[in-house]
Amino acid sequence: MWQRSTTSRVSLCAGLNIPAFACGSFASAGATMNGQNCCKDGQNCGPTRNLAANHNPVAAAVTSQRHQIVGKNRGEESLTKSGRAFSSTAPQINNKTYLWARYNEMKRLVHDLIPPGVCSLLNPSTIYANNEVNLEEVDIYGFDYDYTLALYSSALDEMIYNKAREFLVQHYKYPEGISKYDYIPNFATRGLHYDIQKGLLMKIDAFHYIQLGTVYRGLKPVPDDEVMKLYGGSNHVPLHQVSGFYGKGPKMKQFMDVFSIPEMTLLAAANDYFISNDIEYDPVHLYKDVSDAIGMVHIKGYMYKWIMQDLEKYILRGDETYAVLHRLASHGKKLFLITNSPFSFVDKGMKYMVGKEWRDFFDVVIVQADKPHFFNDCVKPFRRLDSNGDLQWDRIKSLDKGQIYKQGNLVDFLKLTGWRGSKVFYFGDHLYSDLADLMLRHGWRTGAIVPELEVETKVVNTEQYAQSLTWLQALTGLLERMQVHSVSKKVLQEWLKEREEAVTKNLFNPHFGSIFRTCHNPTYFSRRLCRFSDLYMASISCLLNYDLSYTFYPRRTPLQHEAPLWMDQNETILGVNRLFLLW
Repeated sequence: MWQRSTTSRVSLCAGLNIPAFACGSFASAGATMNGQNCCKDGQNCGPTRNLAANHNPVAAAVTSQRHQIVGKNRGEESLTKSGRAFSSTAPQINNKTYLWARYNEMKRLVHDLIPPGVCSLLNPSTIYANNEVNLEEVDIYGFDYDYTLALYSSALDEMIYNKAREFLVQHYKYPEGISKYDYIPNFATRGLHYDIQKGLLMKIDAFHYIQLGTVYRGLKPVPDDEVMKLYGGSNHVPLHQVSGFYGKGPKMKQFMDVFSIPEMTLLAAANDYFISNDIEYDPVHLYKDVSDAIGMVHIKGYMYKWIMQDLEKYILRGDETYAVLHRLASHGKKLFLITNSPFSFVDKGMKYMVGKEWRDFFDVVIVQADKPHFFNDCVKPFRRLDSNGDLQWDRIKSLDKGQIYKQGNLVDFLKLTGWRGSKVFYFGDHLYSDLADLMLRHGWRTGAIVPELEVETKVVNTEQYAQSLTWLQALTGLLERMQVHSVSKKVLQEWLKEREEAVTKNLFNPHFGSIFRTCHNPTYFSRRLCRFSDLYMASISCLLNYDLSYTFYPRRTPLQHEAPLWMDQNETILGVNRLFLLW
């Protein structure tokens, strides 16, 4: 299909202006056609090297012709100073048939030019870099325990939900009818915000805008117009209300750890019961009571007991945890563990995953650390536990291998170990409690464990996602370019409606979509992920795929005002590859 005339190709692409992604773009080919430079007047200025045109037909076809078209229009426009009115000799486009012809040709082009094999480009074991990291400079590796060294099956979420629901009814005397609400797998996703006063669960983007269509009161979505009224005619939530540094503001709470999934589901179920039965209640009281009920599951040790009684059911991929620790230790790296979990629980899990001598891998082991307070205050001193797990009274003057320590604080940890700066790498799943202070205040390297990456990667690797996302970008380009002409507003409105419906939300979680993106922007979770982690990955086992002298380089993705002139030299499908490697 690329044997068509130059006139045909230019006519097709003239209406396109595909903006670069915030995290990268496949519209990196666009300044040339057929090896010719495009001048401001749209004429060819001579041959040039154009790798993208030769190797990437999608990027060459679906690209910005801003120099060719916009420059021409500007040259023909005149400005009347008195009335500031523009006049133009450019032909006025008002033919619906012409617009739909552009639309249909673009749609066919996008459908035909998804190259075979462009899907399945993402490897779920990939480590992604927000910041440059040279592992050769890292001497000390630290780990959280839950959802870092130990990954848990989804069966645990239902157990936590059921027990907290029981506490809510029996201990807090909530209506018995709430007990009829069974756990709903995959209802909620990590990173959502909850409006404590309004009882609304929602998804917010990196710019503090609520994603319309993802606001739930109980188990039912709230209409967009009602959301706008509830928030003063705007879907923007001010910074001081969204969340504080650790994810909780005066009016909203952001749920950032994997353990929060059952809590969000129980909140939705309890809200739904009261609303469905027309029972008046205070959402603030409900939020506190559900939070306390979930907390009791942990404080009273139920979760620990369930896991310890059936390690095989709840703990996933323990052999990979052993492989990571063995590899690091055998290369002379120092290892430490800082977790909020109690020693008996950690000991049982580590013996199952790593073996009876698991403590030999670690130079320092700290349990019940009370993060994030461990990282941001210096109040609690370290205490040592004996072999039976009993607290000792002696003053801690050193952190010795083979010993178990409780509580403590980072200030004393740094004094006693001398481990500082970028030679220390700490891995955890909670962006606030595990990583934020270490990166911002102490300059440690940080790695975020994001188990959801594995599932989302499978979606991104599907042909349906590839087609949907490519068409979304192409349709955006049509809208952006055609709006400067005197076109039918009805046609643009139809395209705009399709653009909103063409987003890929339903390919992920049907209620809230991807944890990384709203319709067109990164989520608030994504923004924090980029801010607080140098690297992120689905599990620590991803480290096994890289040499310990490996350097991770973040992709130099273009800013909105930059021309994406660089490209990966070893990729044949240059622009398309970048499109599907990035959200």
